[in-house]
Amino acid sequence: MTSVRVPPERAGGAVEIARLLESARRVVLTTHVNADGDGVGSEVGLWHLLTARRIPAVLANPTPIPERFKFLVPPGADRSDSAPREVEAADAVVVVDISDLSRLGDLAHAIRERGVPVACIDHHVSPGSLPPGPRLVAPEAAATAELVFDFATALGWAIGPETARALYVGILTDTGGFRFANTSARVLSVASELLGCGVDPEAIYESVYASAPEGRIRLMAEVLQTLVVEPDLGLAWVTVPPDALARHGASADDLDGIVEFPRSVASVRLALLFRQLANGKTKVSFRSIGNVDAAALAHEFGGGGHRKAAGASLERALPAAQEEVLAAARAYLRTLGPA
Repeated sequence: MTSVRVPPERAGGAVEIARLLESARRVVLTTHVNADGDGVGSEVGLWHLLTARRIPAVLANPTPIPERFKFLVPPGADRSDSAPREVEAADAVVVVDISDLSRLGDLAHAIRERGVPVACIDHHVSPGSLPPGPRLVAPEAAATAELVFDFATALGWAIGPETARALYVGILTDTGGFRFANTSARVLSVASELLGCGVDPEAIYESVYASAPEGRIRLMAEVLQTLVVEPDLGLAWVTVPPDALARHGASADDLDGIVEFPRSVASVRLALLFRQLANGKTKVSFRSIGNVDAAALAHEFGGGGHRKAAGASLERALPAAQEEVLAAARAYLRTLGPA
């Protein structure tokens, strides 16, 4: 029996979602494009919980699961290659780690048109734009995986070793290995409970952080060569060269964590990573420390996230997007005073 107490509002959301899923004949679990460890860990953990109760469920993501998280995925569970068809056959959808329909990429249209209840388990601050359905949303949670733990705990559903491993990956990656400001006493207690379920932390570290292909390291080296620092403002940024991913045989997932390097420069309080997308848009990642609100800045460009980590996509090419975002970042930092 766990010693971690589930807040009443989270327990209420868990009951509502369980009521939907226990009456479903086919459940689709999905998360945002370019899924991260929390998105994958949360949906895989939920898949194990549902499968143990004989509730048919599949993973159907808008983009393929990144290679370094595939060790979590049970054989036959991932149907992302036929995601729209899976949604068409579902009578319930669960979206984890986002609450905005736009973050589901090409899958958004299928979910909107299907017209079935869409449950959401998420820890972001966005008000959300998903179709109606039960919600388990708590922005104060360190990770969505923490909320999936609460879901199981509130319902009295057993957390087996495979579920625990997936949820531990979600918490580990979204707290930056328990280094980021969202690392709370509560999430450490949750992680402790998961370790008690048989999680091997060293094996997970090796799979997630110590099995990088050579291309990822060479990509990182090239991106870091673009580093620009404005110490008076506490601003730094890096830019992904347009053809860098292709040249190094890398994917967008291989960029994960690079923005932490400019944030680690002394006196920097806001770090940015710019990347031109194939559709002509520009993706911007925001990371901050101290009293700098990355999410507030990202919201100016239609994005969102957390106070210390956020993102946005701009409908313009890299040079114009970079100029606009940097101008806004400088103006925002000046309102906070000297670095």
